[in-house]
Amino acid sequence: MPLETPTRATRTAGVAYAAAAYLLWGVLPLYFLLVAPTSPWEVVAWRVILSLVFCVILLAATRGWRALGAIVRQPRLLVLTALAGLLIYVNWQVFVIGALTGHVVETSLGYFINPITTVLLGVFVLRERIRRLQWVAIGVAAIAVVVIVVAYGAFPWIALTLTASFGVYGLIKKKIGPAVDAVSGLTLESFWLIPIAVLQLALVALTPAGITFGTNGPAHAVVLSLAGVVTAVPLLLFAAGTRRVDLTVIGMIQFVTPVMQFILGVAVLGEPMPAERWAGFIIVWVAIVVFIADLLLAARRVRNPVSDR
Repeated sequence: MPLETPTRATRTAGVAYAAAAYLLWGVLPLYFLLVAPTSPWEVVAWRVILSLVFCVILLAATRGWRALGAIVRQPRLLVLTALAGLLIYVNWQVFVIGALTGHVVETSLGYFINPITTVLLGVFVLRERIRRLQWVAIGVAAIAVVVIVVAYGAFPWIALTLTASFGVYGLIKKKIGPAVDAVSGLTLESFWLIPIAVLQLALVALTPAGITFGTNGPAHAVVLSLAGVVTAVPLLLFAAGTRRVDLTVIGMIQFVTPVMQFILGVAVLGEPMPAERWAGFIIVWVAIVVFIADLLLAARRVRNPVSDR
């Protein structure tokens, strides 16, 4: 039986799922600000542990144990999920450090650059050929980073670490492909990180502040206990969205997150934006315009192959 063409309702649902995921990621810094005075290291430790708990509950509710068991019997998939886990750990940790230390604008820079980083990884790792406008976008983005480093006088390590870790994480997820479903993948990624999470909690317990879970009132405990849900829900919505719409649509929706984080950092949290930093961001936005124009032109060629000859 031939595969059915996705209906308008299916595509609309896909856009809604993906948009919901990116909207949730866009306001994520506010959640981490709510868990203060918890340190970034404790936050991520609970995020790992509670993500695993949430995924186990989902597996039980959806009877997904058989799918997980099939993955566990394949050593290659276990290695890849372990690598993915380490990369998403780096991404989570750096993101929370940025959110809790007044660098939300810089986290947005990382996610503005991320699509371009993904293209670069495709070129140098997967040996993919890219279009001329994509090279232009990469060059403009590189100029933006140089402007921020030289003119602003600060190396954007948070932004570059976020884009590198999430870019390589996406590359590994691409290699894994449909062999690992979203819930099983996040379950295994969280499972591999449990030793790191436990070690971090042990080290936090030795600091003067100690572990804050349960020591700052019931409201704080409830907010911190939602770390697993806050982590898993956007990832599951994202997976649902990507199954229903093509990547061109996803590629444009994904800019919702850094736009929201940038507005949050500047307008709500009052982070400094001197002229030099504005210059770097404006150049990044030029790169994004070029990138989106390329996506739209490529989609148009796919729809009208004859007219473009």
